[in-house]
Amino acid sequence: MNGERRVSRRSFLKAGALAGGAAALAAGGPALLAACAPDDDGDGGDGGASPPSPPRYVPFHGEHQTGITAQPAPDDLSVTVSVGASLFDERYGLAHQLPTELERMPFLANDRLDPARTHGDMLLAIDARHPDTIQFAIRQLMRRRRRDLVLHWIIDGYTRGAAPSGGAAGAPRNLMGFKDGTANLDPGDAAAMERHVWVGPGDGQPPWAVGGSYQAVRIIRMFVEFWDRTPLAEQEAIIGRRKLSGAPLGMERETDAPRFDDDPDGERTPLDAHIRLANPRTPAAEENLILRRGFSYTRGYDRAGRLDMGLAFVSYQRSMARGFLAVQERLTGEPLEEYVLPEGGGFFFALPGAPERGRFLGDGLFA
Repeated sequence: MNGERRVSRRSFLKAGALAGGAAALAAGGPALLAACAPDDDGDGGDGGASPPSPPRYVPFHGEHQTGITAQPAPDDLSVTVSVGASLFDERYGLAHQLPTELERMPFLANDRLDPARTHGDMLLAIDARHPDTIQFAIRQLMRRRRRDLVLHWIIDGYTRGAAPSGGAAGAPRNLMGFKDGTANLDPGDAAAMERHVWVGPGDGQPPWAVGGSYQAVRIIRMFVEFWDRTPLAEQEAIIGRRKLSGAPLGMERETDAPRFDDDPDGERTPLDAHIRLANPRTPAAEENLILRRGFSYTRGYDRAGRLDMGLAFVSYQRSMARGFLAVQERLTGEPLEEYVLPEGGGFFFALPGAPERGRFLGDGLFA
């Protein structure tokens, strides 16, 4: 944010979220996150076996921002607007509206956070099929809000996305070659979303925050060259899944639920395997489920000639303490830390949706 310019809190939020029609755009912010969704045929190219399907527009109006849960449609565009803790400082008189669990992302285990790629007053998550669609959206947002908002950091990437329900391809693979997100929450399960993702009226949050969601963003570099020299059996033990099939160790199919209760000594799945720590499949851990919407990225190579690529981890949860932070605490010290390095991101709050025409994202802050 430009420290020499003062704008009103209402104009700032209106700058950050403009009401629109079926496919509305949100204006730019000092922190920007851009992602690219898969091609329809899943092969990364234009295909040709079947004609492209018609656009399916993501609706703008609703209780929640649909970009959080909607699967990207062919070249359709969705923009999810979130705000950081710094927005609620003395500049706009919003301190009393701060969501109770929203704070600047602290340094967690194994972190080496780059200030140039961390935090921000606002964050946009932009999804579309083609990179040029995303780039055009970014340019238009920056052109319209250049006087009020300054870009702080940006990262773009891609994901092939999960196959349709029942499809053979299953969850997408990350840059370590493993299926990633097999046990993710189903965005179409309204009950699960209400329980684990959306802030409710009884959660002790400011009234305007009901219908929104806490968002954790972690820019995690993967030392892929080091990983590629690690024997396959060791990789699978670190993750807890078979690399080819995605099945949990000792199971046959990717979708098989791992049974940790009958493997108390870790003979089948090591006690420090990633999937076992992240979700130990206990009644208590059921309260820590999160909705993940991450993507892979690549930034070329660093000064040492090493590939600079990894995962932009994005999660939404009803409570940061019961969601991301609880999972992260269990993962502290896991063997996978040797191969990854969190370098940026931040904690944000995804605004509730605009329920009807004439409303804009964040307008509840002024009610």
